Amino acid sequence: MDLRTMRLAEPSIHNFSEEREEYERDYARLIQSPAFRRMQGKSQVFGAGTGDYYRTRLTHSLEVSQIAREVARRLGKHYPFLGKKEHPGLMIESAVVECAALAHDLGHPPFGHRGESVLNRLLLQHSGIPYEGNAQNFRILMFLEKRAGSGSGLDLTAAVLLAINKYPFSLGETGQLKGLYTSEWQIIKQLRDLWQMPEGCGTLETQLMDLCDDIAYSTHDIEDGIRAGKIRMDRAFFEDERLIELLVQEITQDVHNSDVYWDQIDVPAMVRKVLAGYFDQWEEVYAACNHEPSRTRKEMKARWVSIFAGRVGIIDDPASSWKRVTFVRDGQKDFELLRTMEILKKLAWVTLVKDFRVQRLQMRSEIRIGRLWDSFIDPDYGKLIIPPDWVESYKQHKQHWPWARFVADYISGMTDAYAEKVYAELFSGSSGSIYEKD
Repeated sequence: MDLRTMRLAEPSIHNFSEEREEYERDYARLIQSPAFRRMQGKSQVFGAGTGDYYRTRLTHSLEVSQIAREVARRLGKHYPFLGKKEHPGLMIESAVVECAALAHDLGHPPFGHRGESVLNRLLLQHSGIPYEGNAQNFRILMFLEKRAGSGSGLDLTAAVLLAINKYPFSLGETGQLKGLYTSEWQIIKQLRDLWQMPEGCGTLETQLMDLCDDIAYSTHDIEDGIRAGKIRMDRAFFEDERLIELLVQEITQDVHNSDVYWDQIDVPAMVRKVLAGYFDQWEEVYAACNHEPSRTRKEMKARWVSIFAGRVGIIDDPASSWKRVTFVRDGQKDFELLRTMEILKKLAWVTLVKDFRVQRLQMRSEIRIGRLWDSFIDPDYGKLIIPPDWVESYKQHKQHWPWARFVADYISGMTDAYAEKVYAELFSGSSGSIYEKD
């Protein structure tokens, strides 16, 4: 039995597509799924539909997959042990990483991270169960999505499922804020046990996908921010003490950053250094691009993606007795570049997500999700205004999951525009045609 290409419940139906390789079938199932298409209408940073230029969850996922695929190919040439296939979790196949990147954000609800936090709060208050984007990913892939011949999920290969699993934990475990819902974790844990994966460790493929997600976020979202005018390309902006103070505050308060040892350096000094270097590079590229802002933005993005992607490597991790995909320089973990990427990520966060106008939009989205929840959460009334196929699914599976979980599923699957449409039908004077299909 091939532990990497095994599927949990492959149906007996066969067709001409059986000539495809296993990961090609996974790729087809993902990009042809409704959940994948819906990402075109879900916010990345700016609200979906804000403008033709800005990234959505879909374009972000495509860009992550492109970076991850190319880095995977390069690593395969530079690390001979990958070809020995000594352990299913110590392999990197570009097709697997590409699929994982395409699927890594499927579980995000409308209106970005604010939508996620609101659904989590509402679900916990009502039923004591959490909502979390990474966990919702697996609920979509293993239950909510349907394909011909399968009653539950897309039935992806084990390699792809474990490559998507950035947080190999159950949310039911004490202290775990990210992970999987208990029902899906039981199955994923069985796969991890078959693979003999070390506890708490991700496969090399999921580590690579996660790092490429950070690369995209720290380069592409900044490009969007410059285009929107939220990141001003002048020296006064990059030397502003208030901006530096906010970045330092975000870095020091982020509990997930301890592995790059911020406590061992002068954080404000490094923030100033990275910002000054970024602006100096902008001025150089701006001059080389004949002072065209559009060309400069694209060139800056390309340069930084190249810098980050070119430093991705694999090292031994003594703390876990496993291997680690990270930035590598001279055979060692490149803390300098990891910290630089984190500063650029925080720059995007502070200038875009924390912008007061973006916060206003997020507050509006919080109100909308809250009122949609209030409208649906009473089963007797909610069943009258939720599409019949969702109600039927609840009837079939209510012995396993409460009504509140299905309400969260329904809301989280909405695009930004669809959530606004349903909200308008319920709470504003306008309404859609009764002949529209939801």
